[in-house]
Amino acid sequence: MSTKHLNKYRDIGKKIAYYRILRGMSQEDLAEKIDMSTSYISKIEAPNSAMTFSLEVLFEISLALNIDIALLFRPLEFTDISKRIES
Repeated sequence: MSTKHLNKYRDIGKKIAYYRILRGMSQEDLAEKIDMSTSYISKIEAPNSAMTFSLEVLFEISLALNIDIALLFRPLEFTDISKRIES
């Protein structure tokens, strides 16, 4: 995989984790809602992941989290969020 956009994928993964936690959902809950494995969600959210994912997956995740998909592409302040994600 090209590393050209890797940081963008990682940022989206962090936002998915943020909104998932904000909704009080576990990775298992989200995985079940979108009919994917918990391992897949974990890889998407991992801060050093080299995982890519399709727009279709992002549509499913945004529906499951009840958020506008555009939120996954907008800047988000990660001050103190990383602490919440790691806990």
